[in-house]
Amino acid sequence: MHAQDDWTTTTVTPELLRGALDLERTERGLLPHRLPARARAQCADPQLAMAESQPSGVRLAFRTRATAVELDTVPTRRVYPGAPPRPAGVYDLLVDGRLTDQAVATGGDTLRVDLATGAVEHSRGPAATLRFAGLPDRDKDVEIWLPHNETTEIVALRADAPIAPLPDRGRRVWLHHGSSVSHGSDAASPTTTWPALAASLGGVDLVNLGLGGGALLDPFTARAMRDTDADLISVKIGLNLVNGDLMRLRAFGPAVHGFLDTIREGHPEAPLLVVSPIHCAIHEDTPGPCGFDAEALRTGELRFRANGDPAERAEGKLTLTVVREELARIVRQRAAEDPNLHYLDGLVLYGGADADELPLPDRLHPDAATHRRIGERFAGFAFGEGGPFSGKAA
Repeated sequence: MHAQDDWTTTTVTPELLRGALDLERTERGLLPHRLPARARAQCADPQLAMAESQPSGVRLAFRTRATAVELDTVPTRRVYPGAPPRPAGVYDLLVDGRLTDQAVATGGDTLRVDLATGAVEHSRGPAATLRFAGLPDRDKDVEIWLPHNETTEIVALRADAPIAPLPDRGRRVWLHHGSSVSHGSDAASPTTTWPALAASLGGVDLVNLGLGGGALLDPFTARAMRDTDADLISVKIGLNLVNGDLMRLRAFGPAVHGFLDTIREGHPEAPLLVVSPIHCAIHEDTPGPCGFDAEALRTGELRFRANGDPAERAEGKLTLTVVREELARIVRQRAAEDPNLHYLDGLVLYGGADADELPLPDRLHPDAATHRRIGERFAGFAFGEGGPFSGKAA
């Protein structure tokens, strides 16, 4: 075992991080962002700021002979008084692609969010140290996946042997955008969100732009995707547009076309998969907005409800059924001139029968078991023989 004074502190550089589009230097360390600074400057929405700073899919990736590694971080946790406590974020350690350890950070900052008023109280806390020991004494690939549900500042990285960035393994890069379901919602850990699971099964490197509450066809997100190196691209569209009640059918179609047009400016021939929403009973035929179920909150449960009126569909309000029909129509239209554009009905990933077996606990977000089912089904469809990401698509 090496003495602590023999350890090496490694400066965290972009070459050691995967899945982040930007790194911000803070007074305490480095804050990974999943949207670039130019995109962040074009939207003052605090929900988006929180979501994109939560490093879903972001991981430290390096080659080393070290048998012990330490990581200092400052996590930011959210507390909602009156609602059930949120689980602490988990750090996953992978050695040569296999999950070998997990840890939870203590300390860090706390955001207390009043669900009734939206008021936020920020309390600062100390940095946490996570230690991963007992690693095999040989050269190996090591990845530390940051929590998908906690904003995380990286303060320091230490090990008992030198660390170097992973060499290029020739793996394809998959760029995915979606809502909180893609962000990770209630997955058990960062490598078990459905996109992370699908990426592992497909043998690709993931860049996850799943943004809780932020899949709204924003032009700055499309431009970020346009400008990000990627071999495979997917966009999961619809849930946030319905539950946010931010768009009508007249605007939805042209907005989808514009979003896809912008992505195609940077990736004219990459396989591009459009995915419609998974089953969500409260919004299948009822428009948004979506809100907290006050009666459930009074009993200490967090559940959501749809507050729209099904009759409002006649006025152009969106439901998940309407969104799926329109997305299928748009992809059929565009695919006549874009043979690398594909469509996946979200009900194939999680439909009504799945909801009977594995209901969404809060009526909106999938749990750990459902993330695994969605990830496995997506991988089978997209990366399987003849799938759009297989390299042998029909």
